[in-house]
Formats: sequence, C-alpha cells, structure tokens
Amino acid sequence: MIFRKRFIALGLLSALLLWQPKLSAQEERAVIDEVVAIVGGEYVLLSNVEEQYALAASQATEPLPPEARCALLDQLLVSKLLYNQSKVDSIEITTEEVEQQLNARIDRILSYMNDDVNQFEEYYGQSITSVKEQFREDLREQIASDRMRGQVIREVTVTPSEVKNFFAMIPQDSLPYFNSEVEIAEIVHEPKANEATQKATREQLEAIRAQILDEEITFADAAAKYSQDGSRQAGGNLGWAKRGKFVAEFEATAYNLEKGEISDIVQTQFGYHILKLEERRGNSINVSHILLRAEVSEEDMEKARSLMDSIRNLVVTDSITFSYAVKRFGYDKVPSYNNDGRMTNPATGGTIFEVGDLDPDVYFAIDDMEIGDVSEPLSFRSPGGDELLRLIKLQDRSRPHQASLGYDYAKIQEATKQAKQSDYLNDWIDDVLKSTFIYVDERYEGCPNLGPWLENSRSITGGKVTTVGGKE
Repeated sequence: MIFRKRFIALGLLSALLLWQPKLSAQEERAVIDEVVAIVGGEYVLLSNVEEQYALAASQATEPLPPEARCALLDQLLVSKLLYNQSKVDSIEITTEEVEQQLNARIDRILSYMNDDVNQFEEYYGQSITSVKEQFREDLREQIASDRMRGQVIREVTVTPSEVKNFFAMIPQDSLPYFNSEVEIAEIVHEPKANEATQKATREQLEAIRAQILDEEITFADAAAKYSQDGSRQAGGNLGWAKRGKFVAEFEATAYNLEKGEISDIVQTQFGYHILKLEERRGNSINVSHILLRAEVSEEDMEKARSLMDSIRNLVVTDSITFSYAVKRFGYDKVPSYNNDGRMTNPATGGTIFEVGDLDPDVYFAIDDMEIGDVSEPLSFRSPGGDELLRLIKLQDRSRPHQASLGYDYAKIQEATKQAKQSDYLNDWIDDVLKSTFIYVDERYEGCPNLGPWLENSRSITGGKVTTVGGKE
C-alpha cells in the first residue's frame, strides 16, 4: 500500500485552504491554469497543488522536502476520488447543510476579528456575500468527501486483542511519553441581570418592534443597528434551517409565524428576541431575528459570586456532594451538566486533559490542588461571549509517564482504530481506482507515492490539458 497515514491531515489542510485569501480577479486572469489530474469527473488544477504548497510552506518551521508537492497531490487525488464516489453513490448534501456550515465558518472567522466586518473584507478583499459565493461549492465538495470517507470506514471496530497486538508492535524505545494529565469537573452558574435591567431591555426591544411595525425602519436595518449577535452583519438573517437547529422557545415561535410576520418578544437563554419569518419550504424555514441581552452589572456578579462561595462551602464541608450540587445549582446549558459535572476535552471527546491544553485560568487554579479539592469561583466566557462562573473540582491527576496499556488504554485503542481505518480506506481506494477514470500529468511520474494513481492513469489525446477560458 502506498496511501499511508495521510487522511487525518487531509481534512485539516482542506479546511485551512478553504479560508485563505485568493488571487485578485486581475491576477487570476493572468494565470493560465492547467489540469494536472482527473479523477472520474473531477479535475485537479495546477493552482490547487500550488495553493496547498504555499499554505504548507507558510506554516512549516523548516523548508518543505522536495517531494512535498507529490504528497499534496496525493491528498488532492484522494479527496477528488471520495467526492466523485459520493456522486456515484448518490450521497445527498442539502443546501441547508452547506449554508449552515458556511455561516458557522464565517461567524467563527468574524469572532477572531472581534466581529469587525471591515477587517474581514479588507483581509479577503471582498464582501462577506462574495466570500460565501466563492467558497460555497468548495464546502459542498468537502462535506461530501468527508461523508463518503465516514461511510467507508463506519463499520471499522477493534477488539481488545487487536489493541494489545498494536501496542506490542511499537518498539519500546518508540513508545510515546505522555505529559501530566487531569480529569476535572465543574459547577457552572449563569449570573442573571437584575429585574430592573431585564425590564428596561424588554422595553427597548418593544420600542424597536413598534418602529418596525410603524415602518419607521426596516427589520433588516433595525437588526444591523441593534442586534447583539453576529447575525446583524446579515440584517439579522439566520439562513435556512430545519427543525432542531434552534432552542425550543425560539423554534416554537418561528414555526408558528406566517411569511413576513413579526413575532412578539421571545425570551431564550440568549436573551430577548423578535423574529421575522422570511420564507418557508416544507419543514425548512428562513428566519431573521433581533437579539438584545440584559447587561449583568458588577453588583449582579457579586451576588452570583457570593452564591458560588456558599455552594463551595457546602461541598467542602460534605454537607452536599459535588454531583448533587451540579444538578441542584448548575447551569444546564453547558455539556458538563449532563455528565455529572465532568468537563469534556474538545480535542479528544474524552474527559482527560493534558495540563498544557487547559485554559490558563483552570491550569493555575488546579496547579496546587490535591485530588478532590474544589476551587474558588472562577469567571470565564461562554462561546457566545457571556460571563459565567464556575467551581472546579480536581477529579484525578496522572504524572508524566511513558505510554502503557494500564494507564493509556483508551488512547492506544483509538490509535489502533485509526490505523485500521486507514488500512481499510486504502484497500477501498485501491479497489475503486480500478473502475474510475484516472489521469495524472506526466510531470508527476517521478513521485513514488503516486504509484497506484500512475498505474491506473490513462493518456489523454492531444497531450496536456489546460483550462481557463476553455483553452488547450
């Protein structure tokens, strides 16, 4: 097998490439692109290879090896093969799904830029709408390729004996050395704005709603001016969505609106909203909203800290258990609430963290703690930007150590599964190549890792194919 251990990098590379600034229109016209490979009905252009090479070079700490372009083309070919097969197998990617992920990526980039649209447009050299238009089909292809890959390997499982055999094959001097790891739990509390502030916020939104109904301002302009979330950049529009995307209170109101109708005020965990139904197609809706949040004052925060201190005292004096405190006092909108307070490592999906992966505030809070200790109240920001409080409990701690089945079975099991998935996918690729049209430009004949592609490559009459304006 030639296609070894390249698939994890593929998704990350594609995701990073997707959001790189593109050539200007004038620069694009000056480039005569070439088709350097064809997989089924999908084309790989020379510019695709060079863009990925430039991206990899910009992120590398050392000069790229001579065979870098070979490896990058290999990854592109795999991606195109998966995408082509997704079409053959009629894997459906809905417009709503593409728009949802597209909006989420735009929102994430904007969050890195403090929601500064001008900075975004200066960086990309075009409007948000133009960026979406440019990358919509690229994202659809990426989603389809990822889904095809998942479908191929979904049945792969590993047995305990396979895990042991995999670990036994690793030379003793090559066993990884794991840093100190911890398991931690939390009780999260959401400070609330006082009643007077909440009333004032609601009254402000009612006044905005009245202006819209009186046609003093359009809904989109009001959202752009007042809404306190990222959707204001799109006039409050949240795009197309099916049932289940929005929180219950929001969704119940949205699905009961007529086209063009503006709702009464709706309160959710995010604040106060008014909604406008833009359009409905069957079970999918396109809705806009205006969101106002009641501001939490410093006095409100002090009351919340005092409550958390009281909860901590109850736990450390064994008056109540930590688990009971999570359910009795915890904020039920965080993932840990339904996991007995245990925090999940987003990088692994498990509950174990390397200490270097912890947020600095958590790291310093547990640095001197013993197993079972509970921290003082700590403030932090939710993904939505709200200030929350939490108590941290150190559940367990391991010291730095060399990998072993006893301490690290879950990690070794996952590594075993990934290796087996890679082998399974490689076998699938070898098989599909035999029934798929493949063309690889002769300039890559010296790439040893492209052996199977080159073996299945078929010549194209007329020589090298070039594209841009249909030229050859």
